Amino acid sequence: MMASSSFFEDVYEVAKLIPKGRATSYGAIARYLGTGLSARMVGWAMHAAPAGVPAHRVLNSQGMLSGKHAFKTAKTMENRLKKEGVKVENDKVIHWKKVFWDPTTELL
Repeated sequence: MMASSSFFEDVYEVAKLIPKGRATSYGAIARYLGTGLSARMVGWAMHAAPAGVPAHRVLNSQGMLSGKHAFKTAKTMENRLKKEGVKVENDKVIHWKKVFWDPTTELL
């Protein structure tokens, strides 16, 4: 099953709103877009994200850098997060609940 390009565009628009130093999850974006069961499709969108979309700020629900394989190197995602002040250890964001940005509540 292939997602419509408009869904991907919607995902990219939400991802562009994630502030530096914060991160969200695939599921949080899916819920915000009203498609709570499509977290995997959000992941596919992030994998195909064009330049200018901060895909490094979209992680799994536990704060794991599960999408790191989609970047140029295995450390690119981690390095981009660290550059923004996000602490990462063993491919997981430290203080995930503090870093977590929920578009459903943040974009009221």
